[in-house]
Parts: sequence; structure tokens; C-alpha cells
Amino acid sequence: MVASAAAAAAPVQRPDRVWLGVVVPKRHARRAVTRTLLKRQIRASVAARAAALPGGLWVVRMRSGFERERFPSAASDALRRVVREELERLVGRCVQAPGLEAASRTRAP
Repeated sequence: MVASAAAAAAPVQRPDRVWLGVVVPKRHARRAVTRTLLKRQIRASVAARAAALPGGLWVVRMRSGFERERFPSAASDALRRVVREELERLVGRCVQAPGLEAASRTRAP
């Protein structure tokens, strides 16, 4: 018991590199091939800007689905383009966010 309490009280160290977690829920992308392609695009977009991001744990979570009528195929160029543009916008905001370095060092209680 004493060891677990001491471990819980130890300060959390921030990783010096970018660690990425990707969440693409089945309710937003029904087909596994679609989820896999979206995850690949997310990883590629973050990897392209990883040097500019502060080290830490980063999680990208898909919060809403997309119109199946507009994007019938998971491998469609239109879907790839829309996803790439959104990811570039999001990752770009993270890279350019003032105070991100200081905010990423704070730890939750």
C-alpha cells in the first residue's frame, strides 16, 4: 500500500517526444477500411509536423461522422482531401498556439 501511494504522489514527467493516440469510433466510420485509412492519414499528418509540436501525449479523436452520400468510398480522393485539410488545420493550430508549451507542462491533480 505504501508503495502505491508513493507512486501516485510522484510528479508526472512529460515525454520529450510526441506520442500519438488515435480514436475513430465505429459509430462515425462504420467500415474498418474507412477507420484504418482515417487513422493512417491522422498519423501521417502528425508525423509531418511532429518536430514542431511540443513533446507530450497527443490524442486525436473523431467527434463526428461524414456524409456517406458525399463520400461513398473510403479510398475516395474527395474524402482524403477533406480529411487532410481538416487535419492540417487542426495540427497547424496546435503548432501555432501561443502558450501551448506552458499549458502542456501543467498536470492534472
